Amino acid sequence: MIDEQTDKSRHSFWKELPILLGVAIVVAVLVRAFVLQTFFIPSPSMENTLKIDDRVLVNKLVYNFRSPHRGEVIVFKAPVEWSGNPAGEDFIKRVIGVGGDRLVCCDDQDRLVINGTPLDEPYIFSFDGRRDKPADQEFDVQVPPGRLWVMGDHRSASGDSLEHYQQSGQNVDTATIPEQEVVGRAFTIFWPVGRATLLTVPEQFESIPQP
Repeated sequence: MIDEQTDKSRHSFWKELPILLGVAIVVAVLVRAFVLQTFFIPSPSMENTLKIDDRVLVNKLVYNFRSPHRGEVIVFKAPVEWSGNPAGEDFIKRVIGVGGDRLVCCDDQDRLVINGTPLDEPYIFSFDGRRDKPADQEFDVQVPPGRLWVMGDHRSASGDSLEHYQQSGQNVDTATIPEQEVVGRAFTIFWPVGRATLLTVPEQFESIPQP
């Protein structure tokens, strides 16, 4: 009797296994499509916060409930003018200004000024004691509603809002990205293990007033 029950259990397990695998695959696909997705870093534009070949985990759900905040690292579908790829391409940058913000470069201490308040940026790329400038030329822009001004932490190696502002003849619409093109928020580095860390919003953004 015991052997017969064991045989039935084994038969039932193998019969149900394809169903369980199918459910697992469906759940994984749904999670990737709507909740979480992994991305690898292909360029130096966010160094030293993110290095080439880092893997990050992106929350794709959070911006269904709110808009991106200043200081967050986001993945977004880059405009064709940015990527040159009609099929679309994902970029990763830091949100510096949101809709309505006035951004000015720079004050007498070489800092960006947002809504009249200077922003210290400790995450900006530095190497061998030399630190990138916050921007390579002066500018004064107001971010249109529903759009984002984004910049790489490695300012001298980033194709970002400032570069496209310059290249477009100071067209702020071309320089910014629409909120609806944001894929999600990168919130942690998970690989390599030795670099695993949370990607939190730097405290310096807390002092920036609303426009």
